[in-house]
Amino acid sequence: MLDGAPIIVVATGLGKASRNAKTGGIVQTWIIREDMNPVDAVKSGDDASICGDCPHRGTSCYVTVFQAPLSVWKSYHRGIYATLSPAEAREALAGRVVRLGAYGDPAAVPVAVWQEALGAAEAVTGYTHQWRRFPALQAWCMASCDSVADFVAAKAGGWRTFRVRGAGEALQGKREIACPASVEMGAKTSCALCKACGGNSSKARVDIAIIAHGAASKVAAFNARIAA
Repeated sequence: MLDGAPIIVVATGLGKASRNAKTGGIVQTWIIREDMNPVDAVKSGDDASICGDCPHRGTSCYVTVFQAPLSVWKSYHRGIYATLSPAEAREALAGRVVRLGAYGDPAAVPVAVWQEALGAAEAVTGYTHQWRRFPALQAWCMASCDSVADFVAAKAGGWRTFRVRGAGEALQGKREIACPASVEMGAKTSCALCKACGGNSSKARVDIAIIAHGAASKVAAFNARIAA
């Protein structure tokens, strides 16, 4: 949906819980270019097909692309994943908590695919930097914000927000809270238990913020960009 390039969506964690302590037992979806591995896509800039205009592309993205995304891409090309229609995916995801875009932006996938596949899920979490272009994703996704200006604009558009902030940045008013699954909050819960980051389908009505995290170099890149 972003530039017409061939992409795939792979759901992992259907048979066993994730080893990621922050997300917990949640089904992860990986949105990846079909025709080139994610490491090469980042190097060439062709990751725009699955990340759009996300400002973290190739600089401050917390995802380590040569780890899980590359492993998923290689596994796909080895043919180890079953291919499901959206209706079959709905059955497979029934009663599960599903994260849209462990890597990649949910906006790259046609909304109709998500509507069908997620129809029987227990809960959905998701984040999109393409919130200006794809308002239909408000149903499941938080608007990914990287500044107070982003936050204000997204709220004006009806979005709930998830804002990455610098270590010294204050929360915005009483309705923005620090992510309870984050290191800064002592990892009080997991995403699978919290379920707050589910856009307008979540029972939660607060906005979420988190201090920039990931590799030190990526955090430094984020802070430098914000300072500029």
